[in-house]
Amino acid sequence: MNSAHASRRSLLLAAVGSLAATQAPTARSSEAGRALPRVRLALAASQSLYHLPLTLADRLGFFRQSGVQLEWLPQESGAKALNVALSGQADVVAGAYEHLFGLHLKGLNYQSIVQMSRTPQVSLGGSTRGGLAWRSGADIRGMRLGISALDSTTYWTACQWLFRQGLTGEDVVFVPVGSSQGVMEALRSGNIDALCNPDPVMHWLEQKNDIRLLGDARTLQGTRQLMGGSVPGASLFAHADFVQQHPDRVQALSDGVVLALKWLQTAGLTDILRTVPASHWMGDRAMYLGAFEKLRESYAVNGLVRLQDVAHAWRVNAKLIGALGPKQIVPERTFTNTFAQKSANRWLS
Repeated sequence: MNSAHASRRSLLLAAVGSLAATQAPTARSSEAGRALPRVRLALAASQSLYHLPLTLADRLGFFRQSGVQLEWLPQESGAKALNVALSGQADVVAGAYEHLFGLHLKGLNYQSIVQMSRTPQVSLGGSTRGGLAWRSGADIRGMRLGISALDSTTYWTACQWLFRQGLTGEDVVFVPVGSSQGVMEALRSGNIDALCNPDPVMHWLEQKNDIRLLGDARTLQGTRQLMGGSVPGASLFAHADFVQQHPDRVQALSDGVVLALKWLQTAGLTDILRTVPASHWMGDRAMYLGAFEKLRESYAVNGLVRLQDVAHAWRVNAKLIGALGPKQIVPERTFTNTFAQKSANRWLS
């Protein structure tokens, strides 16, 4: 371990050591007895840093304070979470913005209602097993590339990275492995040769030298380099009918997320550990904090979606799927800032 890495880890361990034995704040007692409207939320990688704003909003009581209660419907991938919503079993999906493009291409009027992150928050790494060198992007040709699922943010990010290397999705064998800790075993056992997944899994593998980082869409700079510009990340989205029929519930969801984003702006490392359940740490609190520090800047500031980011994301996505001809969408119809703007005015002004 080099001195810089040792110093950084010492700082993270110091934060862990100073953690007070207190529990995360809970909803006020006056709210605890209220029967609140329930929203069924489908999501993947529920314990990952990808959904940290949701975890915080729940643990800190922001959703209950805003007047809504969540029924969590965790899935193994974003594509499966989307299918749960399409089957009518979920009201809202927490996931990658790319899903909205596919929905609109199918004529399904879904809208992002609040943005949680400003990058895809995933990275791609090649296994170091057996001395694989990964001298260039072309080394991945013919390899088995693990993703959470087809039509997921891990899949689309991997496709964009391949495109940047002068390759296509047909040059690798995509292997759906989900997004839980089990993907690490898939990599170590040799079932896959490379992996695209969210943190803390990817950060953990990188720090353990199990992978060599090949592509990064976690930081703002890394995302701009990979995507050629800024793109929106995770958001909450729902069918326009649900948004119109239940504006109070949608507003409560937006308020909860924006409050969590505000809390994140000043949160210290011990605040994170006090609030996030230990089951999310993968058995290594310092490693979890290291992953969080790398992602901190990627979280949204006010929950608002920027049209220029959506338009660029659509151009990138359309190029990959060959939808630059008659299959066009109107980017501004994929989101509404009505609720996030109210939340920002209420809590950030």
